[in-house]
Amino acid sequence: MKFPSLRAWLFSMAALISLPAFAQDDGLLPVTQAFHLTADASQPGVVKLHWTIAPDYYLYRGQLKIKATDEATLKLGEPQLPDGVKHHDEFLGDVETYHGAMDATVPYTLTDPSAKTIALTVRYQGCHEVEPKICYPPNTEKLNLTIGAPPVEMSPAVGGASSTGTAAPAATPSESGVALLGGKTAARSTDGSPLPAEKAFRFEAIATAPDKLLLRWTMPRDYYLYRDKTALEVISPKGASLGEPEWPSGIAHNDKYNGDAIVYYDQVELPVALKDGPGKGDVVVQATFQGCLENGICYPVMTRQVKLDLAGGTGTDITPAAVESASPAGTLQEVAPQMPPPGVGDSPGLLAVLGLALLGGLILNLMPCVLPVLSLKVVSVVEGSSHDGGARKHALYYTAGVLVSFAAIGLAVIGLRAAGHALGWGFQLQQPVAVGVLIYIMLAVGLSMSGVVQFGTSLGNTGSSLASRSGPTGDFFTGVLAVVVASPCTAPFMGPALAYAFAASPLVALLVFLLLGLGLALPFLAIGYIPALARLLPRPGRWMETFKQVLAFPMYLTAVWLVWVLANQRGANAVGVVLAGAVLLAAALWWFERSRGGKPLSKVFVAILALGALYPLLVVNGLEKPQATAATSGKVPFSPEKLAELRKSGKPVFVDIGADWCVTCKANEHAVLDTDAFHAVMKETGATYMYGDWTDVNPTIAAFLEQHHSPGVPLYVVYPGNGSEGKKLSTVLTQDAVASALHQAAAP
Repeated sequence: MKFPSLRAWLFSMAALISLPAFAQDDGLLPVTQAFHLTADASQPGVVKLHWTIAPDYYLYRGQLKIKATDEATLKLGEPQLPDGVKHHDEFLGDVETYHGAMDATVPYTLTDPSAKTIALTVRYQGCHEVEPKICYPPNTEKLNLTIGAPPVEMSPAVGGASSTGTAAPAATPSESGVALLGGKTAARSTDGSPLPAEKAFRFEAIATAPDKLLLRWTMPRDYYLYRDKTALEVISPKGASLGEPEWPSGIAHNDKYNGDAIVYYDQVELPVALKDGPGKGDVVVQATFQGCLENGICYPVMTRQVKLDLAGGTGTDITPAAVESASPAGTLQEVAPQMPPPGVGDSPGLLAVLGLALLGGLILNLMPCVLPVLSLKVVSVVEGSSHDGGARKHALYYTAGVLVSFAAIGLAVIGLRAAGHALGWGFQLQQPVAVGVLIYIMLAVGLSMSGVVQFGTSLGNTGSSLASRSGPTGDFFTGVLAVVVASPCTAPFMGPALAYAFAASPLVALLVFLLLGLGLALPFLAIGYIPALARLLPRPGRWMETFKQVLAFPMYLTAVWLVWVLANQRGANAVGVVLAGAVLLAAALWWFERSRGGKPLSKVFVAILALGALYPLLVVNGLEKPQATAATSGKVPFSPEKLAELRKSGKPVFVDIGADWCVTCKANEHAVLDTDAFHAVMKETGATYMYGDWTDVNPTIAAFLEQHHSPGVPLYVVYPGNGSEGKKLSTVLTQDAVASALHQAAAP
């Protein structure tokens, strides 16, 4: 049994002794009003907790404990907490505390995909820091949250310092258009909906001198403006421009829309210099910006223009009161907002995303995981090109297999994410059963190409062990196989398209996946429909049989690689079980070929061997995960807490999130990350290498991927030593790009 430390015991005793004192003092708030909790489960896979901390109160970072009520159905990742204010506490020693507000993000996975609710137990503790100086006993609140529902607030306890919280109904609007939110007021429309953009974000500007402007945004309570989503420019006169804005200090904030960001509440004034201006006359300035409602909606990017008269504004200091009553020469002016349609703003529009998806699918043909299957497809196209319309038919059925497979993967990802699972591209390879099935498929395809078994008379049928007939079936399942083996790879341009798809409506997401598939199939469609390209292919001949047998060996190597992935997921026992199953499968295929036209008893024996090969797939998923091995030399295991600690050191951090089944990750390691040049740059810049392994399901890493809008692995982020936001690198690395990012991160 683990006993509490002496400091913690003394702290608890002091809190209990002080309880009667503050319980009788009307000047102290009940614990749930002093630390008002709001829970948000609207985003599947993540629970967000927000504490509104009353003035003169603070919350302990180290005393926050979040657990699943039923750990058999709900698995929680590591809570992601912001850094607190450090100080020395007389009871707990060196601690971190929060004032004003605090946000915590908790990733989770559900063992039951059909579950609609999640249950958490949240324990926290805080103190009153002015007279009477007391510390509350630990408070526990139980949360029962509906996945996908709007944020809920915990009912404040009345007359007690410790309570069990229950989900309260959403705040209802009053007649004045103000909704009560935990003791604060958030401006809303009279029907309770968020304010129109022009009222939620009032934009004004004034010329304080011929070469100086002052811009101002004013927001009602609980609305905030992003700093890094703001862009400014001079529309007229031509030749004039703006200097670097002098942004005041903002507030570090994390939300589901833009992750970690600097934001401003209430009002922000922004001085900015006017360069090459006319000195007098009119200047038109355009501001593009974005903001959100706390725990509510995020507005589309807004564009406003203001026309300023520079005359009469020379050297005038402008205070908030003077701004409202300024003379006509310096009056703040605002024109009607010009809002783009939803979804258009910082991220690319739908047409651009579809173009990226098509290009990413096309480049996927060049990735190492797809080349063996494409070589096989070339053989089948060459064979079919000797017949009238043969190449066209091969291309069409192959394309159909690719599109159906991409649609199936897209629908699976969308559906499972909506059910609360944090999944991304290549998610199926996190499942040992799926890896085992792929091992069998690669082995069966290789044996077919080696001549051990023939599923039909057409070479196109070697595209899949499912192709039991000649003709279109083999072409279709070659397309299916191409998509299956492509899933460990992430090509350039795929990342932004997939990230857009995961945040879009199901219909738009499905369209993105279909365009990815069309890009993958495009080379063979071109060969089938452009005779000039088809004529460039070699003539059919005896060489094709030899070439087909040579291509069997990349299939065997792919199976070996998948066995290695399985070993890292479930250990040596899983490898032994699946290899035994692979031997049974090989025996079944061999006997199937030997017994063609034989007695029915032979077919029964084949069926018994095939069923025996399936049994290991049922066993492998239930095996225990292997013990975590020591970190690779020079690499620090990823965790949000360790990342926060490293960032405080003032040195750059290179974060690498990968997986053993990710071929793109391994290619980057071979080409860049395992080279002497990379290690030299790391040493030169003093950077720390942090690695996160997503080979198996990991809610903490899934939340980090979600935070950086990454649809899967690889993800590379370089964090500067000055504490500013990290830079996300391309999924396909180059030595120069990595070196440049690290040198920039190390710059003062």
